[in-house]
Amino acid sequence: MGSSVVDLDLRLGVVLLALTAVAAVSGRLSGLGEDRAVLVTAVRATVQLAVVSAVLLVVVDFLWLSAAFVLLMVTVATVTAAGRTTDLPLRSAGALARLAATALPVLGGAAPIVALVLVSGTVPLRGEAVIPIAGILVGGAMTATSLAGRRLREELAQRHGEVEAALALGLPPRDAVLLVARPVAGTALVPPLDQTRTVGLVTLPGAFVGVLLGGGNPLEAGAAQLLVLIGLLAAEVLAVWAVTELVARGRLLPVPR
Repeated sequence: MGSSVVDLDLRLGVVLLALTAVAAVSGRLSGLGEDRAVLVTAVRATVQLAVVSAVLLVVVDFLWLSAAFVLLMVTVATVTAAGRTTDLPLRSAGALARLAATALPVLGGAAPIVALVLVSGTVPLRGEAVIPIAGILVGGAMTATSLAGRRLREELAQRHGEVEAALALGLPPRDAVLLVARPVAGTALVPPLDQTRTVGLVTLPGAFVGVLLGGGNPLEAGAAQLLVLIGLLAAEVLAVWAVTELVARGRLLPVPR
């Protein structure tokens, strides 16, 4: 098998088809109705990864192209998180304002952590290092933004009366919303907290395995994984904080005033 975790041969294609079939058939038989979504997602992921892999063969050799690729990641993450948070299509009215607001937690979560690991020299300033680290952190910030934003939207819709009651008692709008928003937003941090708490005991995540497969020893693999996990946790906490504040200030979701 060499240094790769999988062999690029016919067996891989057969296994991928089988896994897709299992997921799609299960989605149909279970009554979840997600069989079509599974098929579309699998095809889309295959095409996207094929194109991205081809692009990265060129991009990683040039730092400025790597930076442009990271910017593309941020753009896609922002569009995705905005849709999940507001449940509005991209072409609906006010899209630019929503995207600008959503970009704040995505960038605010990922950018400081990426900057810290690069400036400190912990991660070398090379495309093959910058793109994976930035991608992991941007993805984490996107997920945290989506989870927190969606949860806040649902909770505020159900408990708008509590916000209005707080307003009637004289609380400023931001404080009234935060009474409901803060406890709920924190639930978006459950996945990264659980992942970090159980690392090595339940799973060996990708960074750990990747360093081992690249020839590093277990101590180097553990250090790389720890950097990724703590960095992700920091990025996601920052993203959730930013989303909560934006919602409380009426920048992302309509709330009682």
